[in-house]
Amino acid sequence: MSVTVTSVLNDSYGEKAGILKNDVIEIINGREITDVLDYRFAIQSKKLSVTLKRGLEELTVNIRKSSEFSDIGLEFETYLMDKQHSCKNKCIFCFVDQMPKGMRETLYFKDDDSRLSFLFGNYITLTNLTEKEADRICEMHISPINISVHTMNPELRVKMMKNKNSGESLKFIKKFYEAGILMNTQLVLCPGINDGEELRYSLSELAKYSPYINSIAAVPVGLTKYREGLEHLDSYTKEKANEVIDIIDEFNAHYSFFNNGKILAYPSDEFYLLAERDFPDEDFYGEYSQLDNGVGMCTLLKSEFLSALEEAEVTKINREVTIATGESAYSLLTELTKKAEEKFQGLKVNVVKIENKFFGETVTVAGLLTGQDLKEQLKSKNLGEELLIPRVSLRNEGDKFLDDITLDELSEYLNVKVSPVENDGYKLLEKISGGA
Repeated sequence: MSVTVTSVLNDSYGEKAGILKNDVIEIINGREITDVLDYRFAIQSKKLSVTLKRGLEELTVNIRKSSEFSDIGLEFETYLMDKQHSCKNKCIFCFVDQMPKGMRETLYFKDDDSRLSFLFGNYITLTNLTEKEADRICEMHISPINISVHTMNPELRVKMMKNKNSGESLKFIKKFYEAGILMNTQLVLCPGINDGEELRYSLSELAKYSPYINSIAAVPVGLTKYREGLEHLDSYTKEKANEVIDIIDEFNAHYSFFNNGKILAYPSDEFYLLAERDFPDEDFYGEYSQLDNGVGMCTLLKSEFLSALEEAEVTKINREVTIATGESAYSLLTELTKKAEEKFQGLKVNVVKIENKFFGETVTVAGLLTGQDLKEQLKSKNLGEELLIPRVSLRNEGDKFLDDITLDELSEYLNVKVSPVENDGYKLLEKISGGA
């Protein structure tokens, strides 16, 4: 499969070499180009020989770059150059299967694409991976790869993912280990299914591939109210959440003793909230390798916010703002904003806990807040001069919630300026204080 150029950037290496729109790129430096990984790998050289087709004519152009890392200015119909690979599993805990009907089509797409793991940090299950693709990852030394493991028990993995190949596909972990490919892994835990002794087994098996297993994140299953016809699953209780943390602490104590104090496995922040335990300090999280999995986000936010607050000059601020958040982050944000009010005279911050009526009360994370819940639960409140909402609750479009309500719609309905805020303590303080 070759790829067609949709445009060539002005004054780029590609334009100077005479590459045109609708040219079909076939080979670069002897490498067949089938997708974005082939392309990105092939152009990492100062000298390029590009074989292309223009209509029925085949020709070769040569490009000399000043740096091997420079782009050559070609654009394609999609970033991946072909269709995104969809997931073939029917996982018992799949969040997409728990979405209500009638939402936009993109929200029902399940990706399981190894290219997106490298390019954007997406997690893959390995069940879509062929031997040829795995060989390519090893050849290109694409690292790190993010893998949704869930369990290292092959039979249990088949039952949980409802894919007969899901157990056998664990072999690719060994293949990547032997090739020196770093792997970040996650375990979505379901009470009574893959926790307890099964969790102990998965942790010990993954540890065998250290140091190329770089981290293991344990995340509790997320359950919405839209589970009709799906397998019954329980939510985590305080007791069961404490059990998970204890098992991981026990594993880390043993592992770190033999590995210079390194921590390998991390419960997500949600487990600590469910267990009503204090979060670990910053040293526990190291380089925060599982931040996008909700691991260490609260600790990092608190550390950044308190540092920003310490650096800020004491001043008087005549300002009232509101922060809307999910139940999980409510206590922490309340604690932090009180400290800001103590430092800045005249500052008032209202932190409002939004119940997730759209997905169900068991969903407590800020990233799944919807516009309609914000509308309904904030309409009668005094919001001050600005409403701050978590940026993670907005979809890829940048200004829409999961239910397609836009920031402008929410702002107009509540008659207040609405501003998204990143999970960054410095930016949070800046937004709260109005840049003071």
